[in-house]
Amino acid sequence: MDSTQNHGISGLSADSLSCRRGGRLVFEGLSFQTSAHSFTAIKGRNGAGKSTFLRLLAGFLPPVDGSVNVDEDCNQRSLEPTDFLLSGHLNGLKPAFTLRQNMDFLCKSMTGSPPDNDCLLEAAEHFGLAELLTEKVQYFSSGQRHRSALMRFALIDRAIWLMDEPTVGLDSENRAALSQLIAQKIANGGIVLAASHDPIEVDGAILNLDDFAPKTPADEFWS
Repeated sequence: MDSTQNHGISGLSADSLSCRRGGRLVFEGLSFQTSAHSFTAIKGRNGAGKSTFLRLLAGFLPPVDGSVNVDEDCNQRSLEPTDFLLSGHLNGLKPAFTLRQNMDFLCKSMTGSPPDNDCLLEAAEHFGLAELLTEKVQYFSSGQRHRSALMRFALIDRAIWLMDEPTVGLDSENRAALSQLIAQKIANGGIVLAASHDPIEVDGAILNLDDFAPKTPADEFWS
C-alpha cells in the first residue's frame, strides 16, 4: 500500500496559533513541533477545538494569530495542499458511484491519475472491502462508508496525514488495520496527526488542546 517517503519534509510546526469560531476564541498560544517518522494524538475535551485545529492546519480556516510551517531541506515554508491528506467528519464519497468509481474520482482529482489496480485491491482488502468495489456506496453501512473514506490514505501519496476521528464506527479488527496503516506510514517517514476519543495503538506524542484553552475574564482577573 502506502510507500510514501517524506518528500524532503523533516518536520511540521505551529507557532502561537489562536483561532476563533462563531465569535468564540477556541484556543490560543498553541505551539507545537513534530518531525518525520512521528505520530501525534490530538486530545482535549469536547469543544476544545480538535477538528478546528486540523482544519486550520489544512488551510480551511484562518488563524487569528500565529503560523504553520513545514521544515524542508533545512528551510521553513508554509504548508501547501500537496503536502497533506485530510479526513474529516464527512466521508467525501458519491453515493451513486461504486467504491471503485469513488476511488478513481478521488485519485484523479488529487493526483491526475487513477489508482493502480493492485494498490486499489490491496487497500480494499486491508479494510475488508474487496468484495464491495463494484457496489454503489449508497448501499453501504456507515461503518463501510467510513472504511471506504480511509482507503484514500493507502492510495494517495502525501507526506502528512491529518485525521479527524478516524476510529469512528470501526470494530476492533478495523481499528487494528488503521493502526497498522499509520505505523507503516510513520516507518516510511510520514507525519501523522490524529484527533480521536478512542485510543490508537501507535506510539507517539500527545497534544492536549485543553492546555491552550483561552483565559476567561475570571482567570484574567485572578491572575
